[in-house]
This record gives sequence, structure tokens and C-alpha cells, in this order.
Amino acid sequence: MNRPREKECLFCAIAAGRIKAELVYEDDRALAFRDIRPQAPVHILVIPRKHIPSLNEIGEEDRELVGHLLRVAALLARRESVALSGWRLAANCGPDAGQAVDHLHFHLLGGRTLGWPPG
Repeated sequence: MNRPREKECLFCAIAAGRIKAELVYEDDRALAFRDIRPQAPVHILVIPRKHIPSLNEIGEEDRELVGHLLRVAALLARRESVALSGWRLAANCGPDAGQAVDHLHFHLLGGRTLGWPPG
């Protein structure tokens, strides 16, 4: 009996180059690309190449990787000229928080005044 093929993770396909995205950063551990539905003038997704479904699944072995993702976000904030004016880094975790893709990702938002509380 043939089992249905498991749906491929969208962000894994982007990381592998099978789906095109507007990349703004990449290295051997991470990549970043512009969100296709931006919520601010600067809206970049920062993801690990390693598939981790969400913050709930990060392990002790991912400590350095998560730190690297944060450093990439800070680098991109400087490159996008929002480091001085202000920027936000958000990670939605689970359906009630609005996580739409089950692959750890951080939203880098900036370029306008960001309200609080979000959502």
C-alpha cells in the first residue's frame, strides 16, 4: 500500500534552493529572506538550515545555532538601516501565536513605528 508523501517543509525547500526566495543572507547554518507578505517596510525571515519545528523543540545542542540566528538578525538590522531607529525580532510558536510554517523562524521587522502590544 502506498502511503501519501509527507508534505515538504516550505522553509527547508527554500533553504535547499528548490523554492525561490529573495535571499538577503546565507551561510552554512542560516539564511534570511524577505517575507512575501511584509508587515513592515523591513520584514525579513531568519531561519536555520536545520529543520527545527519551533522554539518548543530547540535542544541544548541548538544553543550555538540559535545564538547565531540572533547575530544574523542584528547584522541584517544594521544592513537594512533600522538598527538605530529600532527593530523587532519575533518568533511565533504554535498555532495560537500565528506560526504558519512549522520551521523555526524569526521575523525581523523595522522601518516604521511598531505598536505594542502586538497582535
